[in-house]
Amino acid sequence: MDITLRQLRAFTALARTGGFTRAAESLHITQSALSGLIKELETQLGVRLVDRSTRRIHLSEVGQEFHAVATQVLRDLDNAVENINNLKRLRRGVVRIAAPQLMASTLIPEVIAGFREAYPDIRIRLMDCAVENAIGQVLRGEADISIGPQRQGLADLDADPLFDLPFMAVFPRGHPLEAKKRLGWADLVPYPLIALQGQFTERLALDLNQASMQSIRPAHEVTFMSTALSMVSAGLGVTACLPYAQSLVELYGLRAQWLHEPEVRRQFFIYSRRHASLSPAAEAFVQYLHEQVGRRAWGLG
Repeated sequence: MDITLRQLRAFTALARTGGFTRAAESLHITQSALSGLIKELETQLGVRLVDRSTRRIHLSEVGQEFHAVATQVLRDLDNAVENINNLKRLRRGVVRIAAPQLMASTLIPEVIAGFREAYPDIRIRLMDCAVENAIGQVLRGEADISIGPQRQGLADLDADPLFDLPFMAVFPRGHPLEAKKRLGWADLVPYPLIALQGQFTERLALDLNQASMQSIRPAHEVTFMSTALSMVSAGLGVTACLPYAQSLVELYGLRAQWLHEPEVRRQFFIYSRRHASLSPAAEAFVQYLHEQVGRRAWGLG
């Protein structure tokens, strides 16, 4: 049985108006076209739905029962289509973002605030976590996107480049490094270096070793950059982080300066599941994030 939406709409219009002429006018079709749709529907169902007279039509007993079902089907379909249109028009939707703790406390809240102002009906759920856990949340379907540094062996994810930034040295105000106009990694050697545990320190050591900077060794390794910045603020050493954390550096009352010789950079990506389409809301957020990052000079040079 191949009942069409046109047949259902013709039948419900006929039941609503009580006549072929007014029903045809409401659907903007000819009366003969409407009559043909009703006959097709009755033929496919094998029952008479409409009792016809010279003045007015009446639904048969079966027609009355079928009318309730047809009306509900069309109502559910119209609601589903309306929901899809609202999603496309960004009038509703949810975006789930997994981001490393440092980014979740600096760049991303600022972007979310601007996005919500532009799209107030979109809900944003931010999940802050350790760097290595952010990508896993996308793989498990717990987040729509995650933001993090370059990683190898992620065959199930698409990686959309977000930014590529150099490291900056972070130190207290009045520190001897503040007097230098141009900082190199060698300038950090006399001071205790506070670094992050895991791949952050491993990759940094590899980059510096390749540049013959083997004398750089962390004095402290912590889990979160906020801890490192707090230790720097307490005078326990210096650290290195990326410019997107500038607002947190300023919050701790610290100074930052771009590190040269060698210039070590880190590329960050927006990760999403391969072969899984993003919702219109998530696509809009990704585009907005790119726009906001593209407008930032990061205050270093």
